Amino acid sequence: MPVGKHVEQQIKDEIIFKIRDGGLKVSEAADQYGISSKTIYAWLRAGVVDGNRNLILENNRLKKELEQAYRVLGRLTAETQRPKE
Repeated sequence: MPVGKHVEQQIKDEIIFKIRDGGLKVSEAADQYGISSKTIYAWLRAGVVDGNRNLILENNRLKKELEQAYRVLGRLTAETQRPKE
């Protein structure tokens, strides 16, 4: 059974928004709202794992795309630096 006080969803959303989009540090939010940083980290983790699986998939897709772009750039660089015959 959970221990501690209940935090309204609106407050959770506000804290998460300020951390993700506003640049607020977790420790600052914990002090400001009187909530443990461990709790806030759990909310952030839950949002990524449960609520935004698409973000993880999109991140992985973009990493692969970036790797492909680096390979192409490397080949082009090698070709342009090759001595002309």
